[in-house]
Amino acid sequence: MFYYLNGTVAEVQPNLAVIDCGGVGYACATTGHTLSGLKKGEKAKLYTHFHVAENAFGLYGFGSPAELGSFKLLIGVSGVGPKAALAILSVSTPETLAMSVITGDEKALTAAPGIGKKIAQRIILELKDKMSKESAANGFALGTGGAAVSADFTSKTMEAAAALSVLGYSSAETAAAMKGVDTQSLPLEEIIRACLKKMAR
Repeated sequence: MFYYLNGTVAEVQPNLAVIDCGGVGYACATTGHTLSGLKKGEKAKLYTHFHVAENAFGLYGFGSPAELGSFKLLIGVSGVGPKAALAILSVSTPETLAMSVITGDEKALTAAPGIGKKIAQRIILELKDKMSKESAANGFALGTGGAAVSADFTSKTMEAAAALSVLGYSSAETAAAMKGVDTQSLPLEEIIRACLKKMAR
């Protein structure tokens, strides 16, 4: 329905930002990370998702396409609603969420209010399954530890590619983003962050 809102920040409240676009104020539920980058009276652009449920609907806004992509992936996990997804993304960035899935780090997810161990395990299981399918479709396989194995690419490069696939990016987008990134010496999280910055341009 809406792809993004580009206007002036009219209000900033806990978990909520109001963006004035041409005299109409759009209330967007959002994350702590996005709110930290907003200031009342200044221009802002939020990438949005209009969520429709059986008895409710809501508009959600995010400071980057990667954060929006992470939100959509999380609400696609059985038992994870928008409120839980926002809680997770208020304590995890898109790159740390991807790292949590790759490494099976339940504690990083349960740090979010209202997220218990069972939900954290389900998120890791379902997103890792999605990552494995994406990896297989792109011609490489995941090892038991989550590391991708390939004769042509380093394990770290493949793990970064798998993490980006979890965030919804295609193999072509990932390959283009990795050009010029020092995948040999940078830590895995920095590789993912560098790619996300390039794809957000």
